[in-house]
Amino acid sequence: ACLSGCTVGPDYARPDTVVNDVDRFAWLPADWDDVNQPGTLGPWWKQFNDPVLNDLVDQTLMANTDILIALSTIDQARGLVQQAHGIRFPEVTYGMTRDRMRQSFSFGPLGGRIVFLNETYSQGFNLSYMLDIFGALKRSHQAAIKDMLASEADCEALMHAIVAQVVGTRIDMVTQSRLLAITNATIRSWEHASEITQQRYEGGLTSPLDVYFVKQNLADAKAQKTVVSQQLALLTHAMNVLCSRSPSSALDTQILLADVPPLASSPIGVPIQLLDRRPDVRAAEVRLAAATDRVGVSVAQLYPDLVVTATGGIVGDQFYEAYDINNRVYGLGLNLTGPLFNGGRLRGGVKASKAAAERAAQQFAGKVLIALQEVEDALMSEHYIKQRITHYEESSQLAQDAEALANQRYLQGAESILTVLEAERAKRASEIQLVRTQGQLWLARVQLYLAAGGDWTAPTSQL
Repeated sequence: ACLSGCTVGPDYARPDTVVNDVDRFAWLPADWDDVNQPGTLGPWWKQFNDPVLNDLVDQTLMANTDILIALSTIDQARGLVQQAHGIRFPEVTYGMTRDRMRQSFSFGPLGGRIVFLNETYSQGFNLSYMLDIFGALKRSHQAAIKDMLASEADCEALMHAIVAQVVGTRIDMVTQSRLLAITNATIRSWEHASEITQQRYEGGLTSPLDVYFVKQNLADAKAQKTVVSQQLALLTHAMNVLCSRSPSSALDTQILLADVPPLASSPIGVPIQLLDRRPDVRAAEVRLAAATDRVGVSVAQLYPDLVVTATGGIVGDQFYEAYDINNRVYGLGLNLTGPLFNGGRLRGGVKASKAAAERAAQQFAGKVLIALQEVEDALMSEHYIKQRITHYEESSQLAQDAEALANQRYLQGAESILTVLEAERAKRASEIQLVRTQGQLWLARVQLYLAAGGDWTAPTSQL
């Protein structure tokens, strides 16, 4: 207790950040659940009700190479913690030696020489223990632990990001699949229109220009299909790589993605909870705590070190004598060393460690600010995207009605083929915009989950 009371340097305390002054997210809907009692996000991707997506996420978490690299980094950090912990204990070594010495003496002008052979056998141990009076070893150990916690938080943040990437890629695949369905329907529509126009032309009811116009639009639709198919194939490659599989592996592209779940089913909480829920924010904070501990390490180097040493063993001239307890030897010593003059090197180390801690503090504050922005951005995006979907649904319905009326009037001879073509383009454009905007809503929800963080990976350590 006396030794720990001499520990020098500052102790870490969480600094105030911008979230301390913010009680509620500005873009949170007014009908939100009780924000003071948020639930956990859990495996949030399962809220999309897509079994294919669930399997893809499971495969990615098990096999993604970036995640495996991050896990190796955690193991390395744990090894460094064990090293820093071991230094705080006495070091005991054991050894056995056999020394053989030959000496010779010459009698000079008289001639002759005497040779002496001397053998010594010994075995024993050495003990060395640094008394951590000023807490340098303790602070180093604490800093290593926090480095390990930062590595774990980095891994969790990476897992969040990769899961979001998998979900986002799956959403893009679903969007492209729906666009492909629209394109196929458009092709069938133009093929049917081409047959009707050809019949009307052969019957003398329309000009050949109508036939060319329809066939040109049919060719455009077929070309657009290749664009969508190419994009879907690229997304399939990307998904396979995320799962650490060959890019061209077969992948289920069945559309099972349900509508976006209600926002109230996604507990976001209050801004200050981001400090504990966001793994990247936690990583920045524990790095700040580690930098604070290293200030203590540099300060402790200004003070003396006290090392206790002890030796003991058995020494004899014959091998068997090295096991005779009567030939035992031992020694005990204290070694006190401290800095007298080093040209300001140690003071410079203190200054550098304090600057590193200040840099870590600013990085932590910046991470918190970005986390707050990302949640607000995601909430705001979802708000406006929902409004756009409402308008696009109305636009799509109106375009569908207009296209049906244009076809009817064309068959009656009341409208030209140009009106039909324009109505068809408007219908297709509104359908495409609606599908893409629905995909944007899914992606905004993914960004909201990612921005809010969550304890679905069950971190193994706490600060």
